[in-house]
Amino acid sequence: MISFSTSKSTDATEEASKGQIRQANEALILAAAERVFAGAGFGGATMAAIAEASGLPKANLHYYFGSKQELYRTVLARTLEDWLVPTNGITPKADPKAAIEQYIRAKMALSAQRPHASKVFANELLHGAPMLKTLLGTELRQLVMVKVAVINDWIGTGRMAPVDPVHLFFTIWAATQTYADFDVQVSAVLGRPQLSAQDYARATEHVVSLILRGCGLLDS
Repeated sequence: MISFSTSKSTDATEEASKGQIRQANEALILAAAERVFAGAGFGGATMAAIAEASGLPKANLHYYFGSKQELYRTVLARTLEDWLVPTNGITPKADPKAAIEQYIRAKMALSAQRPHASKVFANELLHGAPMLKTLLGTELRQLVMVKVAVINDWIGTGRMAPVDPVHLFFTIWAATQTYADFDVQVSAVLGRPQLSAQDYARATEHVVSLILRGCGLLDS
């Protein structure tokens, strides 16, 4: 009878299980941190409150993120990264209408799904971006300039109307994030206790139509 050692496969399984547990715990902590930082701000938030909101021991927060400041930075960086991933579709060979529409829809979906993350980011900017200023002026600016060059090429080859590409991004950010950052105001004007999926669907179609028409990418 041939005997096979199972120690290596067992170790690999245990490592995979630990990795899954870590990912699950980090996801719980980050979601809770978004809610607590959105409601209390960085100064008012505590690791104890975030731990309670996550349903995990406070020690777990320190184990995974070290400190409140590190957790806050992670929330900000994660939010910015998630907002920028959809710009991957803005490439020279892409269809301008499809690429810009996809970006707008992705941003609106993030506002609907993670409004607290948007509020944390907005609050950071309102306070002068002490944690983000360097990142905004380097990585964010560099990425935006790459996408601006793509849009300028589309304009130069007559594939869309002449617009200011940098301010197009500002417009998209403002139009999409307002439904998360100022949801109380939007809900009040609409006469709702809170925004529904139908409200977001209606808003998404409006923002898509408005911006695409302004870019000459939608027939009137």
